Amino acid sequence: MELNQFTANWNYPTDIRAGIGRIQDLPAACLELGMASPLLITDPGLADLPMVKTALTSCNQAGLRCSIFSQIKGNPTGENVTDGVAAYWRGEHDGVIAFGGGSALDAAKAVALMVGQDRPIWDFEDVADNWLNVRTDEMAPVIAVPTTSGTGSEVGRSSVITDSDNHIKRIIFHPNMLPAIVILDPQLSAGLPAKLTAATGMDALSHALEAYCANYYHPMAEGIALESIRLIKEYLPRAVKDGNDLEARAQMMTASTMGSTAFQRGLGGIHALAHPIGAIYDSHHGLLNAILMPYVLKANRSAIEAKLSRLSRYLELEDAGFDSFLNWVLKLRQQLDIPYALNAIGIDADRVSEIGVMAEQDPCASGNPIAFDAQQYTAIYLSAVYGDL
Repeated sequence: MELNQFTANWNYPTDIRAGIGRIQDLPAACLELGMASPLLITDPGLADLPMVKTALTSCNQAGLRCSIFSQIKGNPTGENVTDGVAAYWRGEHDGVIAFGGGSALDAAKAVALMVGQDRPIWDFEDVADNWLNVRTDEMAPVIAVPTTSGTGSEVGRSSVITDSDNHIKRIIFHPNMLPAIVILDPQLSAGLPAKLTAATGMDALSHALEAYCANYYHPMAEGIALESIRLIKEYLPRAVKDGNDLEARAQMMTASTMGSTAFQRGLGGIHALAHPIGAIYDSHHGLLNAILMPYVLKANRSAIEAKLSRLSRYLELEDAGFDSFLNWVLKLRQQLDIPYALNAIGIDADRVSEIGVMAEQDPCASGNPIAFDAQQYTAIYLSAVYGDL
């Protein structure tokens, strides 16, 4: 297959430049948005890698005064955002390049929001009409450059930020948090280790799957979710097996972006549980979604059987039905070396009741096909801890 066929410019849901080598367009993208001094925000693991150094050099050679901020945790915190805002003003920057995986992208988008605000970040949590309090004229423009295929944060209008004081993940939202330009270059994900490729890929699957099953009317999102799941079925095992398979990397990067686009329709119980577990245990979000997936599917069975029968046919599974789809998920997890239960990654039942309450209150719970209460979320969590499927 000719790899140049993956080169394209899209205008949905924002300005997207996709293709191998498109990172070379970064300086021009900055100039298009009027940036003369962008702050490149990434995570510590990427900060010293050649891809980031090359991006900085290309921007500087184009006459841009570009510097870097990388003090971001795997689950970014409010303190990380505050430090990023301070770096933005200290360096007299005028825009943000969000470069990296979901943590870096979420933190960078939150920084771009907060540089224009005089309220604390938690005042913009996705509750009621909090977003109306944002001073939009003061927000910084954002270019998003994902290096993983998982969160799809590059096309998201929110950031998941951990409130360290209360051990809660909060969703910070405003429509203008959607980056103005996105560069999807699959070469940037080619060096991602197999385990991270698997975990982030399963994160993308969880987005598309929960969007497909969500209980809101949005046929466009449902269609995007369907094709995202098909791409993941075909290309995630290839990307994990051979990290330099650029066709697989390109298709997974697109599938990830599609999954995030689709979850405008809503998410569900997988994320409602993963958020409090991640906040309390500081665990990798994509891996949590991967482990929780079959347990939440089983709990939702009565509400999603017909949908998963249609999905099974679209994926050309051997049999059409809930059991066939669930078995495919289980086989995929086994193939990708995803642990069967939460206790395999050191997560226990010590705070089970607390997590059940937090899951019920999580904003993602509203999209679940069944309105589980705290006790039901507690039961799902216990099943996932001990592998009781």
